[in-house]
Amino acid sequence: MLKEFRAFIMRGNVMDLAVGVIIGGAFGKIVASLVNDILMPLIGLLIGGIDFSSLSFTLGSATVAYGLFINNIIDFLIIALVIFLMVKALNNLQKKPAATPAAPATKECPRCFSTIAIKATRCPNCTSELK
Repeated sequence: MLKEFRAFIMRGNVMDLAVGVIIGGAFGKIVASLVNDILMPLIGLLIGGIDFSSLSFTLGSATVAYGLFINNIIDFLIIALVIFLMVKALNNLQKKPAATPAAPATKECPRCFSTIAIKATRCPNCTSELK
């Protein structure tokens, strides 16, 4: 059982996933900083100096911080856009040129409709001459 577990862990997919999660976490911090420290202040300036992170309302003793929710939605949309663009770029790099179809190796006799070699000048079945 230990050997099976080791083989499972050492497979490429699990290692790729682990690397992706680690890099994704670090990338998430960069994007969060981009949104919170650069984009949100600029967006707030454009719409009249509103700081989204401070938007909230109180309902009884509960404070609903919907501004932070707006920040997280913008965060998610930016991360999703960047990942989409990266995947699209990687897919374009990995595209293989379309394979040209191979030349046919056989043809059909016009008289008896049997399959014969493409280079044949006479049909082996009906002995008619081919052009």
